Amino acid sequence: MPEHPSRRWDVLLIGGASGTGKSRASYALARHFDIHITEVDDLALAVRKMTTPEQQPILHYWHTRTESIVLTPESILELTISVGRALLPALEAVVLDHLACRTATVMEGDYLLPELVTLLLESDSALKERVRCVFLYEPDETQLVRNYASREPEHDAQTLRAHVSWLYGQWLNTECGRLGLPALPARPWNTLLHRILATLGE
Repeated sequence: MPEHPSRRWDVLLIGGASGTGKSRASYALARHFDIHITEVDDLALAVRKMTTPEQQPILHYWHTRTESIVLTPESILELTISVGRALLPALEAVVLDHLACRTATVMEGDYLLPELVTLLLESDSALKERVRCVFLYEPDETQLVRNYASREPEHDAQTLRAHVSWLYGQWLNTECGRLGLPALPARPWNTLLHRILATLGE
């Protein structure tokens, strides 16, 4: 694939909580650079289909519970982070394969964690310029409720889901600050692509 004249990286990770607009931003970036999208949800599905609940209990958690479960938002957040951590070896392998083959991609998904970036850089500090990342968060919880209502009008107000997403965004923002990685507020949406490009130095 021909290299975009302004692109200096091979893999761009776009993480963020559900409902923040990262998929829309990721597809806009893929069009801008004329490269492929890698969906983390697809990779999670593949890993789950290739493992058993005994091998990967966290990945199978929501699919093996038949009884009614009442979890706090904080517990759901911890489960989400645990899924991301369980996927770290698979995601690292996919990123390294793209780097080895020099096939550029935008990888996006809820389960991308900032620690994936540090894991990659610990394995090879020279990857710093070839692997870039941006994590998105929505600081207004009520905006997440509106986002879900707009995207999925057939559902009632998804306040619990929005609260979990807000908590996750706060956690990601804090982790990015701790690790020195870029985190951007999702809004204003009409400037998001330009703000991501500016963050990448494009």
